[in-house]
Amino acid sequence: MGTRKKVHAFVRVKPTDDFAHEMIRYGDDNKSIDIHLKKDARKGVVNNQQTDWSFKLDGVLHDASQDLVYETVAKDVVSQALDGYNGTIMCYGQTGAGKTYTMTGATENYKHRGILPRALQQVFRMIEERPTHAVTVRVSYLEIYNESLFDLLSTLPYVGPSVTPMTIVENSQGVFVKGLSVHLTSQEEDAFSLLFEGETNRIIASHTLNKNSSRSHCIFTIYVEAHSRTLSDEKYITSKINLVDLAGSERLGKSGSEGRVLKEATYINKSLSFLEQAIIALGDQKRDHIPFRQCKLTHALKDSLGGNCNMVLVTNIYGEATQLEETLSSLRFASRMKLVTTEPAINEKYDAERMVKNLEKELALLKQELAIHDSLANRTLVTYDPMDEVQIAEINSQVRRYLEGTLDEIDIINLRQIQEVFNQFRVVLSQQEQEVELALRRKYTLIDKNDFATISAVQKAGIMDVDGHLVGEPDGQGFGVGIAPSSSKQGKKPKSRKTFKEQVSSFARKEGAGSPMSGKDLEVVSTSKTQLVPPSKDADVKEVLLRDRETSSIEPLPSDSPKEESRPPRPSTPPPKPVAFEDFKNERGSEINRIFKENKSILNERKKRASETIQRINAIKREIDVTKEALNFQKSLREKQGEYENKGLMIIDEEEFLLILKLKDLKKQYRSEYQDLRDLRAEIQYCQRLVDQCRHRLLMEFDIWYNESFIISEEMQVALKPGSSIRPGMVPVSRIVSLGEDDQDKFSQLQHTMLPEGPDSISFYNAKVKTEQKHNYLKTMIGLQQTHRK
Repeated sequence: MGTRKKVHAFVRVKPTDDFAHEMIRYGDDNKSIDIHLKKDARKGVVNNQQTDWSFKLDGVLHDASQDLVYETVAKDVVSQALDGYNGTIMCYGQTGAGKTYTMTGATENYKHRGILPRALQQVFRMIEERPTHAVTVRVSYLEIYNESLFDLLSTLPYVGPSVTPMTIVENSQGVFVKGLSVHLTSQEEDAFSLLFEGETNRIIASHTLNKNSSRSHCIFTIYVEAHSRTLSDEKYITSKINLVDLAGSERLGKSGSEGRVLKEATYINKSLSFLEQAIIALGDQKRDHIPFRQCKLTHALKDSLGGNCNMVLVTNIYGEATQLEETLSSLRFASRMKLVTTEPAINEKYDAERMVKNLEKELALLKQELAIHDSLANRTLVTYDPMDEVQIAEINSQVRRYLEGTLDEIDIINLRQIQEVFNQFRVVLSQQEQEVELALRRKYTLIDKNDFATISAVQKAGIMDVDGHLVGEPDGQGFGVGIAPSSSKQGKKPKSRKTFKEQVSSFARKEGAGSPMSGKDLEVVSTSKTQLVPPSKDADVKEVLLRDRETSSIEPLPSDSPKEESRPPRPSTPPPKPVAFEDFKNERGSEINRIFKENKSILNERKKRASETIQRINAIKREIDVTKEALNFQKSLREKQGEYENKGLMIIDEEEFLLILKLKDLKKQYRSEYQDLRDLRAEIQYCQRLVDQCRHRLLMEFDIWYNESFIISEEMQVALKPGSSIRPGMVPVSRIVSLGEDDQDKFSQLQHTMLPEGPDSISFYNAKVKTEQKHNYLKTMIGLQQTHRK
């Protein structure tokens, strides 16, 4: 493990024209800050109010550029992450003090980018400088809003929203968020695209102190995994960098928050209060318990707060006199954070595949050494490779000949052969036991001595006497009267049993022409439903077919709706949508409508069963309450009359005993019914999701069909080609705006030559432009859909 080190704490002062020079002073070493507060004259002559504070920190950043802030705060943390050390950089402070600007910066200007994009650039620059290592970079973006976890990258088309809510999970490897998407980034531009995608999904609001106030805590995590290309060592290093942008603490009297913003501020202040409690506990060496689980923020940052990482805190404060109380609060938090110690250590893991290869090489070397040793000892026939089938068959033959007496001894060469000889002894013994048992079963019917039911039946049949001897067995040496099989009795023909396939076919004939089944369908049913126990009654077969119908109704929806072969003439005015919707369900959308109705019927049936189960549970609960009251009455009556004991055991009457048994049975029924209800609710949830999917698909297909049939002109439909990126029927060609390949090439060349920041800013601007184009396209699509609906 590494040595313990303290958390680094820096203060960044927001530039202002109204700086309080008389109240805020910096030390000569630029590592301390003094606060002087004038006494309040309204409190009288005797006034013990504290007026001076001094805070010793690792650095004070006043009128500092974004470059200087990154060089001072984050560069070493990111550099050590490539060596296997975890890192955390956190921005804390009052709302509007510049936390988001410090962490993310202004995305419109490359020079004003913050710690986060600069850290991504440094990671990829260092990867290029390390050709001896294969480095993999992944990123994730988590948002904590009103004590709920959200994935800011879930809007990507290949991710989608999570079905189950995200949770924070702890294991032996640390703390992670279950359900949070992690994205592989192979180049700098991809990482910037993910950053800008997440930034557009953040929740912001406006109040008196900040027009674009972040209303949630955000954690951008960079995961690094490095394998050596030159060394064959199976060890590799992993690390992660947590870049935390906390929401700002605010006083409601100054911010003037109301409604939703007020509720958000309450959650923000509460979580920051819990964060400060955790920091105070970490700074106290006598504290054993650290309250990490009080809120989602401290729980998610458990590894970072006092754990295995290099941690840096950037405290953002105002330099104005009106905000001096909040500035003091932020500086106190920074001084408490400096008392916290961490224990950074290199995160080494083992590559299982590479470890196997190394062990194979070591095994080959050991075999070569053994071969040299055997050749020096004149043991040329010794082999250490696993035995093949020919060698195993030869050993089996030797063992059989040894047992038969035709072979006096078996030559022993190595340990592997000894193990195989014993193994073949076991195989031969098992085969002989099976042969003996098979020979006995051919002549006799074997009965287990412990099977008393079978023995009793045989004795009643007169085949075996009471002593266990067969009838006709003199002096223990019988002539072996066996039990003849029922099919060999004279005068009776064996009854032919219908196969499952024949039963299904007969059931299909009973059903009539309304549900025809082909031979292929029968074959599928007979092979899929009779692997365990084939049903023997028509009722069982009917149940199997009904189950098949339910299963078929929950299949995935078809990818494409059926296309019309011939289009009817278009009317002069579009019909009303309700009328057109009925026509669509009967024609083009008939298949989707059928699946929707089937799924809905299954959902209604499950809901009905759940309602009946709830009624039974309520009835059982009422009966349990009545029984408890009667039992309590019996107990109180027994206590009044006097309790009787016999050898330390309480004696109760029969009525109370019956009530206890009844209560036990009722509780058992209640648990059973409640478990059935839980299963039904899970099925209802699944069926409800299928019904919603079908409804959404039906409406979406109807909108496409309605637009193609009545809204978009025929000339425009001819212009829409099937291979284009725009789906036919949704967006007219006149609204599509794109750059041609030649124009795009010219634009790229212009970026390389004309950007004022140089080639390093190309990835930044490319990602920004692509993100803006994507969101503009989505806004245009939403606007067109709303226009068509009107």
